[in-house]
Amino acid sequence: MISWINGDLVELWQTNQKFFILINCQGLGYEIQILESFFLKLKTNQISNKKITLWIKHIKKEDSDLLFGFTTKKQKNFFIEILSIRGVGSQISMGILNKFSINELINAIKTQNKKLISSVPGIGQKMSDRLILELKSKYNSDILFEEEKNKDEIEEIKDPEINRMMEDLQLTLQSLNYKSKEIKYILPLINKEVDLLANKENNLSFENLLKLAMNYLDNDSSNLAR
Repeated sequence: MISWINGDLVELWQTNQKFFILINCQGLGYEIQILESFFLKLKTNQISNKKITLWIKHIKKEDSDLLFGFTTKKQKNFFIEILSIRGVGSQISMGILNKFSINELINAIKTQNKKLISSVPGIGQKMSDRLILELKSKYNSDILFEEEKNKDEIEEIKDPEINRMMEDLQLTLQSLNYKSKEIKYILPLINKEVDLLANKENNLSFENLLKLAMNYLDNDSSNLAR
């Protein structure tokens, strides 16, 4: 199972409304379908670094292996949630994420905006109803439906090792019985300090991230409880 990939951009192309890149990773070429927004950034050279890291959803079929790449883990997880809905395939899921941002989709689900969701090619009235019903039940108590103040909490991957540390940090804080709401609140704050810690010799470590997180949690507990 491929979770993420880091490699050099070889080429990119478009087939109808599908957008692809070819990445060279350790001598192997991986063909990955990506979102239109990222494709356009690459095509117009808005991204100068051609070393690309993507979160990957690997879909194995009888006659093929399909790779779908996303610049944030949040995009990947949302893609997987949409895929889990009966009758929704990978191309409809990509079509949804190509047309709307995650926050736009969340608002449409919260307000039951069937017209907006059914504007995606391939989605009729019945599928629109099913999407709203099932996604609303899944995300009703999730952080995605809280105030949008933390909408950028999961940023684009900076480094695979840093992302692993951030995921381990979240699991460790959960094991220490901190509330999910508290953890979700401080993760974006920690993320913003990662670059600063990385620039200090030997300062970027899991232990230092954990100390920083616990300092935030202990000092700001009154604010987090609101």
